[in-house]
Amino acid sequence: MVTVLNIPNSITLLRMMLVPVIVWLILREQMLAAFIVFVLAGASDALDGLIAKQFDLVTPLGTYLDPLADKILLVSIYVTLGIQDDLPSWLVILVVSRDILIVGGILLTFLLGFNLSIAPSKVSKINTFCQISLAALVLGDRGLGVGFETFTVLCVYLVAVTTVLSGHNYILQWSRQNS
Repeated sequence: MVTVLNIPNSITLLRMMLVPVIVWLILREQMLAAFIVFVLAGASDALDGLIAKQFDLVTPLGTYLDPLADKILLVSIYVTLGIQDDLPSWLVILVVSRDILIVGGILLTFLLGFNLSIAPSKVSKINTFCQISLAALVLGDRGLGVGFETFTVLCVYLVAVTTVLSGHNYILQWSRQNS
């Protein structure tokens, strides 16, 4: 029997608890420390999934908790980096709006009593990877002073494109199931 608070779910909860630490470090201009903690949080995302699948520890709680932890981490970091003028505000609005759209669609579907089964698509997984990579790039660049400005600009537009495509994909999945 799989317990609810197993190792993968505990790692996911730890990732969620790192979010205020990262936000605080960014606001205190401790970008190297924020970068290191963010990378640890990102690595924990890969680790919890690997352990859950490898040792058959996938739980219903974990299937909701893991994407929620990703959204909390990314939205918090993007908003904070936007406030600090490290990311363009239009990108922050786009990323946050997509997540509100997804969560709002799921809640609306639940409230209307529809059955919903939405799995993350390849474009959604690519988008999450791009969003994490951009945040790590910005934090690493600010923390280490490496000078990745041109690459960062390219990544901003890559995140924008994958965010729009991913949001569109979720809308299509939702509308196919509820029409």
